[in-house]
Amino acid sequence: MFHLDGSWVWDLWFADDGKRFHMFFLHAPSDLATPDERHFRARIGHATSADLRDWERGPDALGPSATPAFDDLATWTGSVVKGDDNLWYLFYTGASKAESGLVQRIGLATSEDLFAWERAGEVLVADPRWYETLDPAVWPDQACRDPWVFHQESCWHMLFTARANHGPPDDRGVVGHATSDDLRHWVVRAPLSLPGQGFGQLEVPQVETIEGHSMLFFSCLGKELAASREGSPGGVWAATGRSPLGDWDIGQAQQLTDESLYAGRAIKDRSGAWFMLAFRNAGADGGFVGEISDPLPLSVGADGRLHLTTAAPAP
Repeated sequence: MFHLDGSWVWDLWFADDGKRFHMFFLHAPSDLATPDERHFRARIGHATSADLRDWERGPDALGPSATPAFDDLATWTGSVVKGDDNLWYLFYTGASKAESGLVQRIGLATSEDLFAWERAGEVLVADPRWYETLDPAVWPDQACRDPWVFHQESCWHMLFTARANHGPPDDRGVVGHATSDDLRHWVVRAPLSLPGQGFGQLEVPQVETIEGHSMLFFSCLGKELAASREGSPGGVWAATGRSPLGDWDIGQAQQLTDESLYAGRAIKDRSGAWFMLAFRNAGADGGFVGEISDPLPLSVGADGRLHLTTAAPAP
């Protein structure tokens, strides 16, 4: 497990420089009055590993802006890619004091070495043509977060957690979409999924092609599932699609974990084997745990369904 004394650790994502795996993660002090308060104290931490098991913590990658900005309250979940210019691009979620953290925006920082990061500012906010904007009577916040960036079909694509601007309030979760030619200027597009699939939101989206199968991974807490799934537990899901850009059958997505594990990320080790790491969310007593699991083996069966071993094997 990866844990920090005196801090909670949760959402995570990776970059691979060819020699080391770099894990970026959210953390906040564990002496807050409640675990929910961690969201408004979140910083982006950084650790490295040769094997996805033994991690060496380094300096934080990013924290809230010191001056008024879209990210001066907290910095939340993101993803990292390497551009054609050999710079590393960190896309992350920002929350501001001016908006009491209720309006989420996506920002960018760049680095030459994955350690020292320079802010480049806000790059994306929800477009009301397709996406729900802030209305506390409908949903507590304006969802535009958890960017997942990848290159496909001659341009860069960003998937993000969003909600459609129509449909039952508890069933508007969609996969937001934007495109870019240069990683700095983004055009918001229509979502790549439809509302009405049973989820209030699809958190921390990730797409990967595993053994020839295009998979969309996402998470949703039980309290944020639609009424059609009432009584079901939250956790991590995976939906199969025709390509990394969609036609995922989200309504029939396979649930991989219960709420004890959350925000799972799929990653290949040096041998080419797939694993998932997730943060430990709910403990046996229902309390928040706040640490990151060891790698959990992930494979595709003959039936095309994913198999996740939730007990980590011995090293």
